Amino acid sequence: MQFKSGDALYGTFACRSVDALVVLGSNGRAYSVAVSALPGGRGDGAPITTFIELESGTQPAHYLAGPGDTVLLLAGTGGFGLMARLSDLHSRQRAGKAFLSIEPGEQVLPPAQVLPSHDAVAALALDGRLLVFAREEMKLQPGGGRGLTLMDVDAKTPLVSVCTFSGALRVAGQGRGGKDKDEKLQGATLAQHAGKRARKGRKVEGFPRPMRVTPLV
Repeated sequence: MQFKSGDALYGTFACRSVDALVVLGSNGRAYSVAVSALPGGRGDGAPITTFIELESGTQPAHYLAGPGDTVLLLAGTGGFGLMARLSDLHSRQRAGKAFLSIEPGEQVLPPAQVLPSHDAVAALALDGRLLVFAREEMKLQPGGGRGLTLMDVDAKTPLVSVCTFSGALRVAGQGRGGKDKDEKLQGATLAQHAGKRARKGRKVEGFPRPMRVTPLV
């Protein structure tokens, strides 16, 4: 793969030619492009804006591709989120369709894949608070919308990362001295952050600046 100056790899997705690439706009709008219509892996590719029509003032925020029955956790920095299948985000219109409702000043977080084995949801705030709650507290919302309150946050300490998992969780960010750090949470340590959806959560110890939660594979 080749990149133009200033470009970098966003991610890679295992998919088939019959699948669609979904683009989430910064305003929560969903756009889709047939994978078969995308350029091959050699060369610089083509700007995504040649395939979709973004609304004025918006930018592509996140990308994902795969089978239509893939379940996703979608959320914004305002603390709200929902679960939906990837096919729910598909649109035949170049202008896409409104899906995740985002208030002014909020941002769309990276989508997280929900595996059948995942039974818990993790939500991390900018100030290091982590809340873990049962996945059964959420439901699929194929029509999109604002979703449910995942965590009690505010404009100064927004939501920064969400995921679903089972058994153990990985927290990554910066430790003391600004050094990169990641840590596995499980058992009694993880249980300290368990609660009901929409609560404030509890700070993760040893992380002045945690930035991301991911399921422990």
